[in-house]
Amino acid sequence: MGAEAPSAKLAQSPVPITRLKQICTDACNSAFDKVEKYEHGRTEGWNNTIITTILRSLCSESTLEKAAGCPYKFAVNSTIIQHLSSIPATAGFDGAGVGRRGMHSACGAYWNNEKDGTWSFKYEAKGMDVVISIIWIAL
Repeated sequence: MGAEAPSAKLAQSPVPITRLKQICTDACNSAFDKVEKYEHGRTEGWNNTIITTILRSLCSESTLEKAAGCPYKFAVNSTIIQHLSSIPATAGFDGAGVGRRGMHSACGAYWNNEKDGTWSFKYEAKGMDVVISIIWIAL
């Protein structure tokens, strides 16, 4: 269901990568629990649920036991992409060659490569892809 995007040189993540995968998968599963298919009018709510759930987990799991707050700033981006289905011939298109939608996303930053980093994840379910990017910046 989920796939990690390759990364050139990854700074030490404040939360182990295996846990990041689980946090993202759980957030998506929670957001899409009762969802049958893509509904554009509901995407804002799904994205809000995914992002809020991930941010809460990241802050909770990266805070040191006696620290007053989280030692990182986090940014989470969630993009929901609808899979294409066949297009009716009445739309002026015969539907041949219709498949999944293409997408490319990239992120770059100027920062301390030893303390700051980024990680991406892809979740697939219910006729949708969700691409999640997490950025952390040490304070």
